[in-house]
Amino acid sequence: MNFKDSDVVKYVKNPDLRIKCVIIHGPNEGKIAEYCTQFAKTVCLDLTDAFRVVSLNMDTLSKDIGILFGEYNAQSLLGGRRVVIVKDVNDTLTKHIKELVADTKSDALLILTSSTLNTKSSLVNLGKDRDDFALVSCYDDREKDISSFVREYLIKSQITISDSAFGLLCARLSNDKKANSGEMDKLITYLGTKRNIEIDDVKTAISDTSSSSLEDLCYYIGCGYTEKAIDAYKELFNEGVEVVTITRSISNHFLNLLGYVATYEKNKRADEIISAIRPPVMFFRKDDLRLQISIWNKKSVLDVLDLLYQCEKDCKTTNFPAQQILSYTIMQICAASKRLRK
Repeated sequence: MNFKDSDVVKYVKNPDLRIKCVIIHGPNEGKIAEYCTQFAKTVCLDLTDAFRVVSLNMDTLSKDIGILFGEYNAQSLLGGRRVVIVKDVNDTLTKHIKELVADTKSDALLILTSSTLNTKSSLVNLGKDRDDFALVSCYDDREKDISSFVREYLIKSQITISDSAFGLLCARLSNDKKANSGEMDKLITYLGTKRNIEIDDVKTAISDTSSSSLEDLCYYIGCGYTEKAIDAYKELFNEGVEVVTITRSISNHFLNLLGYVATYEKNKRADEIISAIRPPVMFFRKDDLRLQISIWNKKSVLDVLDLLYQCEKDCKTTNFPAQQILSYTIMQICAASKRLRK
């Protein structure tokens, strides 16, 4: 049966012994690892206990599936329930799992994890149809999940954070809890004995694992911050981001801005427009977006979109270096923004 996050919490507090097998799947490897640990600890708190906790891999089972049957039906020499964990499973196990848990007398908990299984996988469908299976899907964290993760992490670490730093931190984290945990560990190490996080700490210690670098560039361009825009562009280019990808990100930013400006020109307040945007604009970007909405107009935004279209076309059809073509275009747009601000 399908387990929601709330069902996992309920199970961890009061394990249902009728559940024979837990299948944890989805693209978010951090969540998979977290849930795997939580389920395993309902059986044995010490996951290093070799008598009660067994970890297997698919390479081993592909050579001898009998190992899985043996481990699942074995008894602990020192007593106590056992947990058998198999990582990176695939659909070749489906028929074996079905046979393994059929009328079994073992009280062991079988945990299967995979970041490649999807809703069409036979193993996943096997879990959906059985009441003695728990099927847990792990998808990317939503924005509010990232915020909650950061708050809980900082409370646990007894560290405070300024509002601006919190917004930037959430924007720079990715959708994977495992990666985010590593970034937070790095930030705490960077702080040393300091117990409060400021925005400069985040900028120095946290990598741009999200798309915030591209967003930074777009906002710098829209506001006419030429030096910052060029620096951000060089950094993206040096990191291997394709020129066309950067160009299209800027185009998307101005396409969105076109809609905001059109609404603004109908006598709608900028704050109202920003409040209605979904997903919500991170609060540390609101001032810059408010500025852009107030200085740009529909004609000027359309001119920028034409310029970006020509830029992408030139990058693909001329012999001029694409990096320089886009760099010049960025400076043109920044110059236009500065003129509009006067």
